[in-house]
Amino acid sequence: MSKNTKIWLAVAISLILIGIMLFGGVMMSLNWNFSKLSTVKYVTNTHQIGEDFDDILIDTGWAKIEFVLSEDGLCKVVCHERENLKNNVSVKDGVLSVTVQDQRKWYEHISIMDFDSPKITVYLPKSEYGSLSVKGSTGDIIVPADFNFENADIKTSTGDVSMYASSKGNIEIKTTTGDIKTEKITAKTVSLSVTTGHINASLIECEGDFSVKVSTGKTALTDVKCHNLTTSGSTGDTVLKNVIVTGKLYAKRSTGDVKLEKCDAGEIFIETDTGSVKGSLLSEKVFIVETDTGSINVPKTSKGGRCEISTDTGDIKISIVK
Repeated sequence: MSKNTKIWLAVAISLILIGIMLFGGVMMSLNWNFSKLSTVKYVTNTHQIGEDFDDILIDTGWAKIEFVLSEDGLCKVVCHERENLKNNVSVKDGVLSVTVQDQRKWYEHISIMDFDSPKITVYLPKSEYGSLSVKGSTGDIIVPADFNFENADIKTSTGDVSMYASSKGNIEIKTTTGDIKTEKITAKTVSLSVTTGHINASLIECEGDFSVKVSTGKTALTDVKCHNLTTSGSTGDTVLKNVIVTGKLYAKRSTGDVKLEKCDAGEIFIETDTGSVKGSLLSEKVFIVETDTGSINVPKTSKGGRCEISTDTGDIKISIVK
């Protein structure tokens, strides 16, 4: 290594060390609060709601959305938001509406450093409402078990959805990139869909159809009761534990295993391209099974509902437990 190269390396290392020391000094003065470095200014606005309403509509872009049961019996919407990207909160025709107002100039869409996150917190004074409609782009959505809705429709592009509220009618949740978690809910019908992410549903009572769709990700259903169950996906395992279906159970995967533990249905149809089907059922079935590459081990029963299982590459192993 030449003398000039060594000198330039020493200078470069010195500058890097000086930069690290300066950065550390600045951050110490800010108590390591990175949000203070943000070039985007945030404000917190509280909207007091005095009008009565039954339905809730939230259509926003980049905020985390959370519902909270009000402790003082009053309704308010607290928006932690960008100064130039505020939400409009109003009540009209019995609908509480929260919609984003994008009044930014074109150059304000460019954010060099943004270490904060927008959030909308909706404090509701009662537990039962009509329809709930939430449309988000980026941000998690949390609906606690304190509430019950006539219908619930939640859609977001990037973010997790945690749904613990029940519905007298239908619950539909759809996200492109993110996980869906539901627990201890009742509904007439339930539809859960993700493109890339996991679905975890437990302690679900569904009067009608329960639909679960995942393109890439794992599906886990535990302690579920419904009339018909349809679960499908491209890549990822499907795990069903204590799932009781009075009608038909359909499970289809392109790449991934299907695992059953103490499950049952009037009729069962399971299909995988690359993946095994293994587990236990609670009652006898008439088995119709087929695999191109794999072993088969199912009970030799001649009564009960129809159980069709087929795989291209994978084993099939089913037992009956009582």
